[in-house]
Amino acid sequence: MGNAEGRAPRRAEPRGNPGSFDELHRLCKEVFPPQMEGVKLIVTKTLSSHFQVTHTVHMSTLGPSSYRFNATYVGDRQLGPTEVFPTLLGDMDSAGSLNAQALHLLGERLRAKAVFQTHQAKFVTWQFDGEYRGDDCTATLTLGNPDVLGGSVIVVAHFLQSVTARLVLGGELVYHRRPGEEGAILTLAGKYSAPNWVTTLNVGYGGAHASYYHRANEQVQVGVELEANTRLQETNFAFGYQLNLPRANVVFRGLLDSNWSVGGVLEKKLPPLPVTLALGAFLNHWRNRFHCGFSVTVG
Repeated sequence: MGNAEGRAPRRAEPRGNPGSFDELHRLCKEVFPPQMEGVKLIVTKTLSSHFQVTHTVHMSTLGPSSYRFNATYVGDRQLGPTEVFPTLLGDMDSAGSLNAQALHLLGERLRAKAVFQTHQAKFVTWQFDGEYRGDDCTATLTLGNPDVLGGSVIVVAHFLQSVTARLVLGGELVYHRRPGEEGAILTLAGKYSAPNWVTTLNVGYGGAHASYYHRANEQVQVGVELEANTRLQETNFAFGYQLNLPRANVVFRGLLDSNWSVGGVLEKKLPPLPVTLALGAFLNHWRNRFHCGFSVTVG
């Protein structure tokens, strides 16, 4: 009795906010190398604490070369390392296509986002998001391409709940409507986070998406993805890894998938200069296709 009375009660771990539905597989996806092809030059110039511009020149061997101009404005309200409100982003390419985004914090827990995309002189996407972030839950509602006169709209609803400090459950409901067609798709999601690994599963009518991320140590991270599409009767498997060499300022990412593709990207920073070099190569043995790329990032 004395030991039981003197024992301190165990405190439950705080559950915390589960984050966004779109970021459930983020840790695993960041391990995989980005696709690279041709030669790319990226120059970023910070004009002030609120405004920066980026110039991107891409010389491709598979398609037409292009130039992109990006401008970003951020406000004074910072909630995290990558969350600053309000935020305005604009990106235009040499063909005249525009991608614009606006993010604003309406309240302490309520966020709004608007996205507009044009292809040359024609609107292709206009989207409006509203997100509520509670202490242990996140709810999001998205309206895509609403057309009141044409009677068409795409509505996407997300909800995530932190059941425990490590377990997150939720779902996604996609509803689309256009003249002569109407339908909805429900997807359930679950995520379990341990100190060194994270596993995530999405299951719905259209298929399943599972991922596993493991951090072996400060230098090595690995990720595994499995995607099954019931409509196309296809299943894809991919294995990726990331190797960090801090003393050499080098990061290497590699992949191997079920389509007989292998690839890797090597990134090298050149301090004290604000320059990053990247070299990537990808080979598909089944289709006998090979492409490589080189990029220089300044700023």
